[in-house]
Amino acid sequence: MSTTATMGEMANSAVEFYPKRGGGGAEANHAGDFGVTLDELRSLMELRGAEALQKIQDSYGDVEGLCQRLKSSTSDGLSDNPTDLEKRRQAFGQNFIPPKKPKTFLQLVWEALQDVTLIILEIAAIISLGLSFYQPPGHESEGCGNVSGGAEDEGEAEAGWIEGAAILLSVICVVLVTAFNDWSKEKQFRGLQSRIELEQRFAVVRNGNVIQIPVAEMVVGDMAQVKYGDLLPADGVLIQGNDLKIDESSLTGESDHVRKSADKDPMLLSAKKQDGAVAMEMQPLKSAEGGEVEEREKKKANVPKKEKSVLQGKLTKLAVQIGKAGLVMSAITVIILVLYFVIETFVVEGRSWLPECTPIYVQYFVKFFIIGVTVLVVAVPEGLPLAVTISLAYSVKKMMKDNNLVRHLDACETMGNATAICSDKTGTLTTNRMTVVQAYVNDQHFREIPDPSQINPNTLEMIINAISINCAYTSKILPPDVEGGLPKQVGNKTECGLLGFLLDLKRDYVPVREQIPEEKLYKVYTFNSVRKSMSTVVQMPDGSFRLYSKGASEILLKKCSAILGANGEARSFKPRDRDEMVKKVIEPMACEGLRTICIGYRDLPGDPEPDWENEAEIVTDLTCIAVVGIEDPVRPEVPEAIRKCQRAGITVRMVTGDNINTARAIAAKCGIIQPGDDFLCLEGKDFNRRIRNEKGEIEQERIDKIWPKLRVLARSSPTDKHTLVKGIIDSTVLEQRQVVAVTGDGTNDGPALKKADVGFAMGIAGTDVAKEASDIILTDDNFSSIVKAVMWGRNVYDSISKFLQFQLTVNVVAVIVAFTGACITQDSPLKAVQMLWVNLIMDTFASLALATEPPTEALLLRKPYGRNNPLISLTMMKNILGHGVYQLVIIFTLLFVGEKIFNIDSGRDAPLHSPPSEHYTIIFNTFVLMQLFNEINARKIHGERNVFDGIFANPIFCSIVLGTFGVQIVIVQFGGKPFSCAPLNVEQWLWCLFVGVGELLWGQMRVVKAFRSSLYDGIEKPASRNSIHNFMAHPEFLINDFIHNIPLIDDTDIDDESEWSRHNHHLHPAFRKPPPPPVQHPQRTHPPPRPYRQYSLPATPNRNNNAIESGVYHLNLPTGPDGHWTTPSRQLYPLLALETSL
Repeated sequence: MSTTATMGEMANSAVEFYPKRGGGGAEANHAGDFGVTLDELRSLMELRGAEALQKIQDSYGDVEGLCQRLKSSTSDGLSDNPTDLEKRRQAFGQNFIPPKKPKTFLQLVWEALQDVTLIILEIAAIISLGLSFYQPPGHESEGCGNVSGGAEDEGEAEAGWIEGAAILLSVICVVLVTAFNDWSKEKQFRGLQSRIELEQRFAVVRNGNVIQIPVAEMVVGDMAQVKYGDLLPADGVLIQGNDLKIDESSLTGESDHVRKSADKDPMLLSAKKQDGAVAMEMQPLKSAEGGEVEEREKKKANVPKKEKSVLQGKLTKLAVQIGKAGLVMSAITVIILVLYFVIETFVVEGRSWLPECTPIYVQYFVKFFIIGVTVLVVAVPEGLPLAVTISLAYSVKKMMKDNNLVRHLDACETMGNATAICSDKTGTLTTNRMTVVQAYVNDQHFREIPDPSQINPNTLEMIINAISINCAYTSKILPPDVEGGLPKQVGNKTECGLLGFLLDLKRDYVPVREQIPEEKLYKVYTFNSVRKSMSTVVQMPDGSFRLYSKGASEILLKKCSAILGANGEARSFKPRDRDEMVKKVIEPMACEGLRTICIGYRDLPGDPEPDWENEAEIVTDLTCIAVVGIEDPVRPEVPEAIRKCQRAGITVRMVTGDNINTARAIAAKCGIIQPGDDFLCLEGKDFNRRIRNEKGEIEQERIDKIWPKLRVLARSSPTDKHTLVKGIIDSTVLEQRQVVAVTGDGTNDGPALKKADVGFAMGIAGTDVAKEASDIILTDDNFSSIVKAVMWGRNVYDSISKFLQFQLTVNVVAVIVAFTGACITQDSPLKAVQMLWVNLIMDTFASLALATEPPTEALLLRKPYGRNNPLISLTMMKNILGHGVYQLVIIFTLLFVGEKIFNIDSGRDAPLHSPPSEHYTIIFNTFVLMQLFNEINARKIHGERNVFDGIFANPIFCSIVLGTFGVQIVIVQFGGKPFSCAPLNVEQWLWCLFVGVGELLWGQMRVVKAFRSSLYDGIEKPASRNSIHNFMAHPEFLINDFIHNIPLIDDTDIDDESEWSRHNHHLHPAFRKPPPPPVQHPQRTHPPPRPYRQYSLPATPNRNNNAIESGVYHLNLPTGPDGHWTTPSRQLYPLLALETSL
C-alpha cells in the first residue's frame, strides 16, 4: 500500500543519526531474485487474523521465512546498500502516491476567461470592431443627421476599429495577470505540500541501526519500529510487539481499536487517508514491523472541507452586493443613454429611421453598451478574492520563517480573530528538557540529587533496575552534539529525565539493558493517558515474576501498600501514611512546579502464572521505592509572549495532565494567572462534576458559568480538553462568538485540535496523528510562535481592509463619474480602455501592493475583531466617503469648467469617432493620480497620522506605485487613440500632480477629524494593567478598584463630567483588584470646581502624590463628546478631588 503523501510533519526528528553506510559484506545478498512476487504480497495483505496466519504458514513457514524470502533480517533489517534498495524499488514499486498534475498556465488562462463581465466586454468589443469596418453605402447620406458628421475626416473614420481592439487587448492583459497570480499561488501551495510531505519520517532498522528516513524511501523488506501515536506509512506484518492496538476505522469503519499480536493477527494495514487523523496507537516497544511494504494505490477518501473561513465568507457576500449594485447602475446608464439618443434623434429632430443609417445607429448603441459594461467592470471588485489569496499566500510563505508551517490557508487569517488559546504545558510553555532535581528515598527528602553513598545499597539497586527496565528502550541519553553542551535526550523526555537521574547517581542504565534485552521483557503495560503509568514484567531466574511500575505519584501511591524504609526494608504503607506523604513531600514539590513521579515494584509468584490481561489485579499492592521531582523549566520567552497575548485581548488557558499544584506554579511563572486576579484552577474531576447535570450529561449553561474565569485545567484527560474547547466555541455568553486556538502534541489531542478553530501541533514532539489533525504546525514547539501567528493573521485582515478601503473609493468614484457623465454629456468621461487600466491598477496591482505589508508589533495592541463584526469599519466608511467626495468634486469641476480653467477646447459633446481631447485626458490623468496617492493613504486604516510609516520596509509597494506612475506617463503622452489620450504639457501635468497630492493632504484632514472624534474610544485598551487612564503617569499610581467598592462619583452628580463616568464604566472587570488598606494622606485642599461628594479613597502608598499637579496631564487628554480637547480643569479636577479628599 502506498502512503498518501500529505501526512503530518515528521515523526520524531530526535533520532536523526545516520549510521555509516554499510558496504562490503552485504554484496552476496543480491544474487538471486526475491522469493516472493508483488502479487503474492498483495493477496496476502487482503487476509485478516487466522486466515492470514494460515496463509503465512502454508506459503513461507512463518514470518521469519517470509523475511528470508525478502532477503531481510528481523534483527538487523536491510543493508543500507543503494543498489539493493534500488532493486527493491524496481521489483516492488515506490512508497508514495504520485501527486495530481498541476494545472498548466493555459488552463488557468482559460479559467480566467470564464469571468462573466470579461465575456460581455469581449462580445461588445467584437461587435464594435465589426461595425467600425462597415461603411454605409450612401456615404453622404445627410438623412442620418449630425450623427455621423462632425470633426470626422477619412483618417479618423479608419481609426474606429482601435477602440474595439484596445478593449480586447486590455481584456487579454487582465486575463494574463489573473492567470499568472493563480499560477504562482498554486506553485507556492505545492511547495508547502511537499514541505509537509518531506517532514514525515519513519524509524527503520538498517544494518542493525535505527535510522529515520523519509516515508517515501521505505522499501519492501524494511524493518520498521512503530511507537505510540505513529501513522503507519505502509502495510506490513507484525514481527514482535507489546499491547499493540490499531485504529483501522478508515478501512473498516469500525471505530474500536483493533488489537494486534504476532500470534493472533499480525497484519498491519496502513490506514492512511488524505485528511483526518488516524490514530495508529502503536506501542513504544520495538514492534518491529516486518516491513512487507507492498505497493497498492489507494483511493483517497474525500473529506468534507472545513467551513469557509470567516474572511472569505464576508468578502464573498460583499463582492456579490457590490456586483449587484454595479449591475443596476450599468443597466440604468445604458437605458438613459439609449433613451436620450432615441428621443433626441427621432423625436426632437423628427427623423425617421432609414435603412442605410442602421449601421451608424447600431454603432451608437454598441458604444452605449460598452460604456455600460465598463461601469460594470469597474464596479465589480474582482480583485477582492485575489487580494485575499495573495495576502494569505504571502503570509504563509513568511510564516515559515517564524516557525509556523500552515497546513490550511484559512487558519492563518482565523488566527487574527482568536480570542482564546488553550495551550498544553509540557514542551509548549516549558522547554521539555526534564531533569530530576529532588528525590524522596528511604524516608528521606533530598532537596538536591543525593550522593549514592547516602542511599541504602539495596534500594539503589532497585532504583537502577526499576528505571532502566521500565523505560521504553527507545529513550536514551546521548553525548552532546557540541563540546560542553547538554547531553542529548532521545525519546520520551520524562523517561530521559529518569535515566539522567541514574547518571547523576554515578550509575549507568546500559549494562542493565544489555543484561535484559527487550526480547526478554515478559509483559509491558505501556503508558497512556488513561493509565497515567507504565509497568513492565520480567521473569526472575527462579521462575517468579517481578513487576516494575512508574507513574504519576498520586495515582501510583494509591496502589502502594508498602514502602522501602530507612534501612532498605519494606514496611507497610497505610492510607494515613499516604496522606502525610502527599502533604510533606508531594505537595511541596508540586508547588515548586515539579512533576512528581513515583517508582514502585511488586513480586508475583511464577506458579500459578498470574492472569496478565487482568491489569487491575496485577498493578496493585505495590511497594514504593522512591518518589522523584522532575523539573521542566519554563521557556524564557514564554512569559513575554503570554503578556503580548493578554494585551491583544486573547485569554491564555493552560490545559495539562499534570498535578494541579505543579500546573498552578508553572501558570504563575508564565503569567497566565496573576496574584489578585479573579481566576479558577480546576482539576479534570472537578471540571466534569461542575459541568454535568444529575444524569451526567454536559450542559452548556454550566460550562458558561466556568470557562470565562477558568485559567488552568489540571489532571485533564483529552476528552476534557475537547469538552472545554467545544464549550467555549458553542458559548453564547459574550456577544462575540469566541474563536479558539488549541495546541496539542499527543495522539489523543486529535479531537480537540479538529474541533478548535485553529489547531496547532508540535513539530518536534508531536505525533503524526496530532499533526494530521492540525491547521498549523509549530516547527519549534514554541508558544511564542503562536503570537507570531496571531500577528500575521491580524495582518492579513488589515491588508484586506486596506485594499477594500482603497478599492471601494475607486469604485464609488468611477461608477458615479461614468454614470452622471453619461447621463449629462451622453458619453462617459472615462473611456472603456481607460476604465480597464484603472481596473487593473486598483484590482491587481493594488491588491499586490497592499496585501504584502509586513506586520508590526502594533497589531498586538488592539482587541481581536469579532467574527461577526462588519468588514468595513466606521473609520473606513468615513475614509471612503471623505475621499470619494474630494475626488468627485475635483472631477466634476474639471468636467464642467475644466476647459475654462486650462483654456482648452471642451471635450464634451464630441461626435462618435472624434480625436481624443486634452480636456478628457486631464480628467483621466487626474483621476489616476488621485488613486495613486490614495493608495498611500490606504496604508493606514485605524486613523493613524503618518501614512508613510514603514513604507520603505515594503519594496513591492514602492515599486508598484512608481511603476504605475511610469506607465501612466507613457499612456498619457504616447497612448493616443487606443487610450483616447492627447499628450499634455508640463504645466497641465503639474496641475494634475498637485490635485493628486491634495489627496494626501485631504487624507490628513479627514484623519484628524475622524481621529479626534474616535480618539481613545477604547481607553480601556489593556495596554498594561496599570494604565487605566493614559494620563496616569507612573505605574505605581493606580486607583484600585474603581468599580465595586467605592461609589466614586454619584451618577446624579454628573453632567459635564459624563466623559469621566464613561471612563469609569469602561473599565474592564480584569482591572478590578481588591483594594489595599486605605492610606491616610495629609490633607491637601484644592477647591473643587463643583461640589463633589467626598470619599476617602484607598490609594496605593503613593510616592507621587503630586504627580498630577506637576503637569503630567499633558500626555493625552480624552476628548469631549464634541470632538474638541476637553480643558484640563473640566477633566482632571475630579481626579484631584478624589485623590486628595479625605
